[in-house]
Amino acid sequence: MGICEAVVDRILNLCEEQKITPNGLSYTSGVPQATIKSILNGESQNPGIVTIKKLCDGLNISIVDFFNTETFKNLEQEII
Repeated sequence: MGICEAVVDRILNLCEEQKITPNGLSYTSGVPQATIKSILNGESQNPGIVTIKKLCDGLNISIVDFFNTETFKNLEQEII
């Protein structure tokens, strides 16, 4: 699993945990629905830290909490 897939999985898991839809997340975070859709569909290869921070704010978690999972801890370093 790459970082993009890990970000998608984390967003979906957090939405499920908090019983919020991606559209609801758009509303609470101020991130456009099209941007969230692009991230979740894998069209955005680099959602950017500012976008992730806004999503975290919408989910009421810190950015540290977002990335503090076994999935992110176990990611291999990607060589571009």
